[in-house]
Amino acid sequence: MKPYIESASAVGLEWVKSSYSGNNGNCAEVAVMPDGRRALRDSKNSHGPALVFTTDEFSAFVRSVMDGEFTEQ
Repeated sequence: MKPYIESASAVGLEWVKSSYSGNNGNCAEVAVMPDGRRALRDSKNSHGPALVFTTDEFSAFVRSVMDGEFTEQ
């Protein structure tokens, strides 16, 4: 299976924005796919591509974000 979806809006998933997201438009949205994987897209480009993660990969990604691994320097 591909690690991405070419057109995130075309797959009919229910996308959820984090409750931590502000109103600045810089948000990520996540959806649970029928097979349990997670899809992640940029809310500013809802018709664009989405990355696809296994549940373990997505959990590791969320932990890394919470640990500040992706903060700007």
